[in-house]
Amino acid sequence: MAPAAHFIRAQDRPAIYLAMATAAHTMGPLPQLSREVSEWVNSVRELTQPRDIYWCEGTEAEARELTAQLVRSGELTALNPQYYPGCQLARSAPNDVARVEHLTYICTRAQQDAGPNNHWMEPQAAHAKMRELFRGCMRERTLYVVPYCMGPIDSPLSRCGVEITDSPYVVLNMLIMTRAGRAALERIAHDRTFVRGLHSIGELDAERRFIMHFPEELAIESFGSGYGGNALLGKKCHALRIASWQARTEGWLAEHMLIVGLQNPRGETHYIACAFPSACGKTNLAMLIPPESLPGWRVFTVGDDIAWLHPGKDGRLWAINPEAGYFGVVPGTNPQTNRNAYEMIRRDTLFTNVALTADNQPWWEGLQTGTPVLDWQGRPYDPARGPAAHPNSRFTVSAKRNPGYSPHAEDARGVPITALVFGGRRREVAPLVYEARDWQHGVLVGASVASETTAAMVGQVGVTRRDPMAMQPFCGYNFGDYWRHWLNVGAKLSHAPRIYHVNWFRRDAQGKFLWPGFGENLRVLAWMLDRCAGRAEAVDSPIGRLPKTLNTAGLNVSAEALAALLHVDGPLWRKETSEVRAYLAQYGERLPPELLQELSRTEAGLG
Repeated sequence: MAPAAHFIRAQDRPAIYLAMATAAHTMGPLPQLSREVSEWVNSVRELTQPRDIYWCEGTEAEARELTAQLVRSGELTALNPQYYPGCQLARSAPNDVARVEHLTYICTRAQQDAGPNNHWMEPQAAHAKMRELFRGCMRERTLYVVPYCMGPIDSPLSRCGVEITDSPYVVLNMLIMTRAGRAALERIAHDRTFVRGLHSIGELDAERRFIMHFPEELAIESFGSGYGGNALLGKKCHALRIASWQARTEGWLAEHMLIVGLQNPRGETHYIACAFPSACGKTNLAMLIPPESLPGWRVFTVGDDIAWLHPGKDGRLWAINPEAGYFGVVPGTNPQTNRNAYEMIRRDTLFTNVALTADNQPWWEGLQTGTPVLDWQGRPYDPARGPAAHPNSRFTVSAKRNPGYSPHAEDARGVPITALVFGGRRREVAPLVYEARDWQHGVLVGASVASETTAAMVGQVGVTRRDPMAMQPFCGYNFGDYWRHWLNVGAKLSHAPRIYHVNWFRRDAQGKFLWPGFGENLRVLAWMLDRCAGRAEAVDSPIGRLPKTLNTAGLNVSAEALAALLHVDGPLWRKETSEVRAYLAQYGERLPPELLQELSRTEAGLG
């Protein structure tokens, strides 16, 4: 799939020299530590038996050539260059369209270290299972080596990995989503460590599909899927599951959080990090555009999905976005819901599982213009067969394409965090916004997050489940130990961020949303920042502090609706706290007693 001059065929070199020779052919002399990378690549070559090996350099020319070859082979479809220049469409297998949490394992020596929040498999058994799946799986395929850096290449907060894959689609995504190529390989030589990620699409057989994580070994093995989170190993697998383990060891936090900068009319800029489960407005908030009703505000996107948070010497929490691109959900994206996202994906974007119009433009539900003629599987569109675009269809695009891209997204030390925000999709119970009493209470608030499931995960949609810190599918170890680590990090901070919970999705008795959402969410964020600056008042409630007043000028939100949005219903909350207590109980002796103390305090307030 790549330029022929970049290949050295397996039969042309003795096995022990193959990986080194291939790398030298494409990259020149390797840094000293890269011999470890090369030896690992060679061991994988012996196991998987590829036709060719290709080391990715991370150049734009390389990405263009690989894209052109995939278009020629029919694996990608070039979209209408008049309206979507530089854009392509990929279609995944119909049985491979979302994360497969039930097939995702954390493989630690002790099962309790993985915790009840994860599926567990003993490491030796997992390695043996995967070794048989990988044996000979790359025959007649190219083995791609993708060295990558998660985070700015020169940041001490960044961490590196190497993904081996037989999917050129994965390569293209990794070139967008990470800092990949020679610079990452040189960074690996400096760091003297890297995460090993081995991936093959296999036969795309759902019965032979597993994603294994070995946090104690800093290793990932994924087989049988070509879908984003299962196959782009730098994303959820490394940046959250493995990184959360690294973070606990090293004293920081790896979180499923967006990072956004908010500049108020006074010219003050504050950064907040927010955790929401998939399809709960996370991308929209990361790329929020201030409404005309709030003049003088500016919003800057640092990251839309993952944050690595480090205690600074100044006692504040500092954050980097480990990713270099966005892998976002497409349906619902239009100029009204998310203008920045809509504008940035109209050029140099890789779409996955969207529909097509007659003139080869991408189409998805919520686009508002155009008519689909082919659905996401390439079949003539028939509404009786479901949506034209898959509900979890995606776009992959460089973060620098975002009109709201923050100039500080590449800062080596990151950005200082003023507030942390948790939220979920709840029809009732959770009010529009409330503030935790302190850091310890905030950890309970995060641990109690619940949300209705979405199309981003396999299973029934619309079921309410606990999703602590929006990390239920992504924490690489026991949640009890994870919450203890959160408490320990907070204890290091002399200027800890305030912690909030939001719910944009509360409805009335008729099922109508009570809050307009989208850009108007800035009104809630403004209240938070004013609270952090000591400029806004709050009223105490059993669950936390609620706004005494909230700016709704110019909104079609009545006083009654606002009261309903901020109402704490005693019976519903007593039921909620009972369910939270039952949920926390499963973590047994690993559960920090401080969380039960905070829960008891809330229950006592509810009466």
